[in-house]
Amino acid sequence: MRFSVDPWDPSYGTSLDTELGESTAQVVADVEVPVDRWAPLGPDPRVAPPGRVLFVDGVRRIDAQVWVEESDGTASPALCASYSAGVVCCCRADGAHLLTAHVRRGLFTTVADDTDVVTTAGTYRATRTAARPDIAPVQVLSLALQRGLADVELVAAAAARSDHGVGDDLLVIDGPLRGRQHLPRAIGFVKSHRSDYLPPRLGGVVAALGPGQRTPVFRLGSSWERHTWYLRLPCASGAPWAGVARVECSADLTADAAIALAALSQVTLVRYASTEYKDSRAPQNLYPIAGLERAMRRRLGEPTVLYRALRLAASTLPGSH
Repeated sequence: MRFSVDPWDPSYGTSLDTELGESTAQVVADVEVPVDRWAPLGPDPRVAPPGRVLFVDGVRRIDAQVWVEESDGTASPALCASYSAGVVCCCRADGAHLLTAHVRRGLFTTVADDTDVVTTAGTYRATRTAARPDIAPVQVLSLALQRGLADVELVAAAAARSDHGVGDDLLVIDGPLRGRQHLPRAIGFVKSHRSDYLPPRLGGVVAALGPGQRTPVFRLGSSWERHTWYLRLPCASGAPWAGVARVECSADLTADAAIALAALSQVTLVRYASTEYKDSRAPQNLYPIAGLERAMRRRLGEPTVLYRALRLAASTLPGSH
């Protein structure tokens, strides 16, 4: 029996779902080349990496699951969480260095008369989200936390650009570009795959990609539209989708501008691919992103201290036991 092993650490889930969900997204495949000419594309030798690459990422941590009393005496679940986002710049002059970092703490709840939670270790700002009958309460709260994190990532990216300008750079968002597609020279870097967007013949081009090769650009429309392409990062040969990431840019760009960004991403991202012996999510967990995640987690604070501070704050409220 012959088999191959995906290098992605299974403790993080999988880089590719065992069975990709069938997507209902609308696909326009002939953005760069006609459908009958789809084939792996090598890097364009005329394209050089940018002088600066800005990587944006964020991390989140639930510090405590709590219950918030409502006016009728019942209690609803809520989350107290810490989250942070930052930008690391990789440039020829200074190497990799942190440009900006933002830390937030929040109480995520569905209760209408919510208030901030003030503790000795910081204040958890109240964020109310509407309950949904079709989604479990904890999932609703987790989605609200994710939206809060996306907002902070946008703040971090905008701050990096306003302080240092655009110029000869490329902004790489770790994850989908949704909500950030208005940022200039920005791409979203999607490490794992949950949906099968391409028809079988075109999907076969993804499996045939060699290291550093990409698919042609195609347009993808679901709840939002974007240009996108698949790129295989350098990695050991084996599983058909090993090392494959999906990269996307704004649908507002012209086809030529999207193709130019695809070519730029192709000669840029491969330089930062991680290796198996250093990163269990190699090669998709790019080195600057992995380092930024570590830096952001350190800024979240000590979880046991925050948990004790929340317990203390709850115990000193009127009516607590």
